[in-house]
Amino acid sequence: MPSEARSVQTEAAPAVANDLRTLEDLKLESTFISELPGDPETKNQRRQVHDAFYSFVAPTPTNSEPVTVAYSGDVARMIGLDPAECDRPEFAAVFSGNAPLPGGPRPYAQCYGGHQFGMWAGQLGDGRAISLGEAVGLDGGRYELQLKGAGATPYSRMADGRAVLRSSLREFVASEAMHALGIPTTRALSLVATGAKVLRDMFYNGNAKYEPGAVVCRVSPSFVRFGTFQLPAIRGGDQLALVTPLADYVIRHHYSHLEGREDKYEAFLQEVVSRTAHMVALWQSVGFVHGVCNTDNFSILGETIDYGPYGFLERFDPNFTPNTTDMDGRRYTYRAQPGIGHWNCAQLANALIAAGLVPLEKAQPIVDAYADTMMDAYTGRMARKMGLTKYDKDVAVGLVTLMYEDKADFTNTFRALASVSKGDAPGSIPAPLKQALEELSEERQEAWGAWLDQLRAAIKAEGRPEAERRADQDSVNPCYVPRNQLMQTAIARAEAGDYDKLHGLMKVLEMPYEEQPGAERFRVTPPKQIRMGVELLSCSS
Repeated sequence: MPSEARSVQTEAAPAVANDLRTLEDLKLESTFISELPGDPETKNQRRQVHDAFYSFVAPTPTNSEPVTVAYSGDVARMIGLDPAECDRPEFAAVFSGNAPLPGGPRPYAQCYGGHQFGMWAGQLGDGRAISLGEAVGLDGGRYELQLKGAGATPYSRMADGRAVLRSSLREFVASEAMHALGIPTTRALSLVATGAKVLRDMFYNGNAKYEPGAVVCRVSPSFVRFGTFQLPAIRGGDQLALVTPLADYVIRHHYSHLEGREDKYEAFLQEVVSRTAHMVALWQSVGFVHGVCNTDNFSILGETIDYGPYGFLERFDPNFTPNTTDMDGRRYTYRAQPGIGHWNCAQLANALIAAGLVPLEKAQPIVDAYADTMMDAYTGRMARKMGLTKYDKDVAVGLVTLMYEDKADFTNTFRALASVSKGDAPGSIPAPLKQALEELSEERQEAWGAWLDQLRAAIKAEGRPEAERRADQDSVNPCYVPRNQLMQTAIARAEAGDYDKLHGLMKVLEMPYEEQPGAERFRVTPPKQIRMGVELLSCSS
């Protein structure tokens, strides 16, 4: 028998239970389709769409028995839904795309373009994502609900619009884990197994097989991307006029504090660039590698979006990419992400320049400011990770050099740095750090001891109380991240109808910065070699 679905609790429930709604009372709206032009063609057939930001399309029922694998009680409350509603069979039917949500607007898929691996790809769009509309949360905020894997759309190209359980589970886990880590991200309301099979070639090697299908409901105030602005701007001609109403819409609903300013478009670009820089800095600080940093995968809100072949650094390698498609060019490695974020912001700026909203002479310094903003955010965070209030470049470079030479585990090594004390014996390595580094030769122990003396001197010079310093370090150095091998185990069990491993993993990831008794296995470093399907994934993963 399948395990029961369980709620992921990433925050304390607000005391508004009596105001929470049932499925029937969760009335959705859509400012996106009411305020922006749509595709007049209603047939669900693949095509180029012009003069529109979306096409109406309904989810395609699987005509099978869907089962709710997991859901986030926190997200349910955020959108005003009683979490108890997620246990109803009707919930699984709606959020697998097998039944409509009562009283909602017409579902739709967004139209956008994007640069993929540095090359302009033209029209892309939501090929397997269908938006149900916007729920108005108890806080008055609007949250768009989007089903990923609910069937083909006019933007599916040669694909079927479906998603498999392994990729849907990975997106569900990442969305909620990144939120718990304090990194801006889209959220996930639910993970529903459809009960239908989907044919997939996991590694694009001709070895296709049928896998369990699933749908994840992801949630965000907006799913507008950089590529949403790019498509009409690059098409040019009469399509160029679409950029202004899109910018006005996004500012009106998501940057309303800029309304009324004469320079609102410049201010808008500046804030998007700043948010993106801060997001990427946070990625770097926890060792997160997105894997597919195309412009259509960058959110206009500065949120992490589109979890595909992502991964967290384990054995430290700045050239790590989790994406098989990126192995030759290595465009989206850990080391490359900051620069790619900058490049993507420049492409957004180019769209606004082309539309005449921001002059080049104003856009250039705004985009150029990305580098300083990102570095300030990153170095500030890295200083705290090492136990310092001010960034020390020599200490930081020394650390990452040692980590690279010894293939040290990124998460465990940084977490163990809080065990360093300014009163330690010269050249000594505290036991928690020695355990994180595993077996070191005598020569390597001496190298680490010399660096630790450098760190201790920096800590001593700042003079902070030890308890204060360690508490600050623990607040930015997580114990637990979604390691790929843990997710592979959860996926294998889930494919067999047992969801306990997933629920156990999610429970630990709810509190990533707190040591949890009995959770040691969630911190185990994997073998040093890369294993296909564990550390290296395809875009279909």
